[in-house]
Amino acid sequence: MVRPPHVLTQTTTRVLDPSDLDAALAVLDREPVANAFVTARVRVAGLDPWRLGGEMWGWYEDGMLESLCYAGANLVPICATPRAVRGFADRARRAGRRCSSIVGPAEPTALLWRLLEPSWGPAREVRSQQPLMVTDRLPDDITPDPYVRRVRKDEMETIMPACVAMFTEEVGISPLAGDGGLLYQARVAELVGSGRSFARIDAEGRVVFKAEIGAATDRACQVQGVWVAPEYRGQGIAAPGMAAVLKYALADVSPVVSLYVNDFNTAARAAYRRVGFREVGAFMSVLF
Repeated sequence: MVRPPHVLTQTTTRVLDPSDLDAALAVLDREPVANAFVTARVRVAGLDPWRLGGEMWGWYEDGMLESLCYAGANLVPICATPRAVRGFADRARRAGRRCSSIVGPAEPTALLWRLLEPSWGPAREVRSQQPLMVTDRLPDDITPDPYVRRVRKDEMETIMPACVAMFTEEVGISPLAGDGGLLYQARVAELVGSGRSFARIDAEGRVVFKAEIGAATDRACQVQGVWVAPEYRGQGIAAPGMAAVLKYALADVSPVVSLYVNDFNTAARAAYRRVGFREVGAFMSVLF
């Protein structure tokens, strides 16, 4: 019997190539919200490692592709069974750590980190519970902030300091380290250029609130980089600002909007709940 290409008979992992695109998308589409970040990249770049910015590892059970792991700047287990996670951990150990973080659904990510920590550890920080929240509608009782709008391409110098402040506060290191911020600035410019960067900018040109739609597919998108200027915190700006971003996202991007947030950020979680987001799972992040 002649077998189709790349259908393996044993339980194993391998690096996927462009001919595996349909099979990989079928796995990604099983969980469109949780997988939005990787799905968006794959739909734009395919599975060529140079264009994708990393390799896509596949785990085969009984000859069928069952689980994935994106291995780029982040290591991301996708629809990963415990056996798949062990296979991905073996490959990651052999390759050595090349990523700046491990991030994904909490249960497989926790197992992956337990297997990798003896050789990759210690981590700079482990965030074991980051609630994954979603909504598919605008809130009834919060008016979107009319001053939140898309950031224009000529406003890069205005939005960039707020983006750097948010990243540094959230991650604990500056995105300007290493290459001087070239990659980070390029990413911010990409989001601004694609109309997925939003902000409220006051009359003096200061950013009061900002957020981006960092990943988008035809089934779900993911909001990231939500930030309120420190001097405006506690004034009820976040919820109307998020409602405005949600209005744009649902009208122009995807029918479902998601985000994940640190469990200790009670103020942010409360603001998201006010806008109508509900918790449907949890992510985990390991930061190096």
